[in-house]
Amino acid sequence: MGQAAWIMHQGQPFLDGRNPFFEIMPHWFLVPGIIIATCATIIASQALISGSYTLISEAINLNFWPRVKVKQPSNLKGQIYIPSVNTILWVGCVLMILYFQNSSHMEAAYGFSITITMLMTTILLSYFMRYKLKWNKWVVIGLLIFFITIESAFFIANVAKIKERWMFLFFELFIFLTMYVWHYARQINNRLVKFTDIGKYVPRLKELSEDDGIPKFSTHLIYLTKANSRQQVEEKIMKSIFSKKPKRADVYWFLHINRTEDPFTLSYDVAELSDDKVIKVTINVGFRIQPKTEIYFKKIVQQLVQKKELNLHMRPDGSTKYNPEPDFKFIVLEKFISVENEFTLRDGVLLNSYFVLKNLGQSDEKAFGLDKSDVVVEEVPLVYQPMQQFELVRNNS
Repeated sequence: MGQAAWIMHQGQPFLDGRNPFFEIMPHWFLVPGIIIATCATIIASQALISGSYTLISEAINLNFWPRVKVKQPSNLKGQIYIPSVNTILWVGCVLMILYFQNSSHMEAAYGFSITITMLMTTILLSYFMRYKLKWNKWVVIGLLIFFITIESAFFIANVAKIKERWMFLFFELFIFLTMYVWHYARQINNRLVKFTDIGKYVPRLKELSEDDGIPKFSTHLIYLTKANSRQQVEEKIMKSIFSKKPKRADVYWFLHINRTEDPFTLSYDVAELSDDKVIKVTINVGFRIQPKTEIYFKKIVQQLVQKKELNLHMRPDGSTKYNPEPDFKFIVLEKFISVENEFTLRDGVLLNSYFVLKNLGQSDEKAFGLDKSDVVVEEVPLVYQPMQQFELVRNNS
């Protein structure tokens, strides 16, 4: 308002390159004013950076963004650092400076982004008041119209200014497409995930474990599972064990990682579904702790042996005499798009884009803290839209 008052009393139609923000300051206060403005910019940039970390962290939790490395610099859950987001912001700032070149060119783009944020906030607030606070519908509509009217005026004014500098919208488009592709593809993945009861497979697992006619895959076979229930695992895990070449092992482990709200939680629960044969383990890991799943698991096995709750099996080939350490194999199931699919153009583009983004994110080995030497990555075909029945005709010779 001070700048507007100054402009109104100039009596001139043009500013001639003068900046009202600095012109209203006394001459002696110009240098301190620039320092204060610079400090305010730095503070605002820190708020933008920390806000970006929070938004991406929530997007990961809601399956709107690929899984990336998240660091916890303090014991407070809200204080996080995401290296990849920091890099994106840095590259984005450099590109914006190279594109706009002058701060005056950036004003319309900045105003456009602010008005979009205001409009989004107003719409979200109306939903919150109507469906969460249960306010009267007409009160909410009245407030919505009031704010939308004001913000739309700002929006129209800024849209008119960016007609020559609209390329910056590609940055917003990139973020939107990434979130849309990831969320859509994750929905498909979740629909295709089927859980099954471990109990009905226990007799077959015991029989497979004792069948000497099948080469032993490892003494301890560990699968990572998303199933929260102690009695369930994914159906694809059982197919991995029994299909093609059955995986024979002395002990079958199903391992679930549960992230907790407490920063330093590190505990576990054990459910022995078959004595020394089939065991489900849940490791509770606080958000402040970087998961080291393999180290935790080996420590759990050691404690179970010490308490005589688990007997380590002697290998019949005599190799235990030379290497008493147990043989651990972690199986990581990775999906790929099967050739059996017959996609529409939209589904094909989205799912292929999803797998490109997935390869750019963290691998399961790094995310769960597994040593590559103890990990076997098994590829599982993703069949979403199988080919329809077709007729294959044999030529007569």
